[in-house]
Amino acid sequence: MTNPRDQRPAAPSGLATGRGNAAASNEVGAMFDQISGVYDPMNLVISAFQEPRWRRRAVTFAGLRPGGRAIDVASGTGKVAADLHRSVQPRGEVLGVDISPGMTGIARQRFVGRPGLTFVVGDAMALPAEDDHFDAATIAFGMRNLPDYTRGFAEMARVVRPGGKVVCLEIARPRSRLARIMRGWFDRIVPLIGKVAGQGGAYAYLVRSVQSYPAPERIAEIMREAGLVGVRWIGMSGGIVTIHVGTVPPREG
Repeated sequence: MTNPRDQRPAAPSGLATGRGNAAASNEVGAMFDQISGVYDPMNLVISAFQEPRWRRRAVTFAGLRPGGRAIDVASGTGKVAADLHRSVQPRGEVLGVDISPGMTGIARQRFVGRPGLTFVVGDAMALPAEDDHFDAATIAFGMRNLPDYTRGFAEMARVVRPGGKVVCLEIARPRSRLARIMRGWFDRIVPLIGKVAGQGGAYAYLVRSVQSYPAPERIAEIMREAGLVGVRWIGMSGGIVTIHVGTVPPREG
């Protein structure tokens, strides 16, 4: 008898081109549909339970105030969007956008009944929002999944008003001794944990996508190429993750 898991399409390679992830957005979305049910507990385990702290720090860099508006790109199961939503209350609004219907469905169910917090299925390469609409845009653990990093940042900048912030939280390839130990754990143990969870292909993709992701210095350059100014970045937990922040400049004309 055939195991239903054997019928799943193969996970994307996780490799990158000169522009971004080699996989098409729909391939990545289908993979996240498959892992949506285990995504949150797996995130906690593979981050050594640091993910909530990283997430809260990224939200702080968005610089939001009560009554503000934000968009969270590659929003997944909605945790970053929910943190943003808390920071703009009362009367603030947050839109979460993700390519995966499975992940978006979990976010909608989890955060139902929160006025001003909305989740939609959409493509980071063409965000479903007007120019200059938000005070900040965030993306957490999603940029390395995009087929074009520059376009991803440019779209985030497009929908944020001048003076607003674009924030990117992502796994990095740190160089310190402690970080090398953590990197070895990540490279070897994460795929094994994924296999135990029945998602070996997806979590092998995760490791390869991190290995293919540009260094923090290059991501800062890409953000500038996308039109952002004042770009800076910090490392957390020994540099295993980075938070990049850029500002949307005044529009020409």
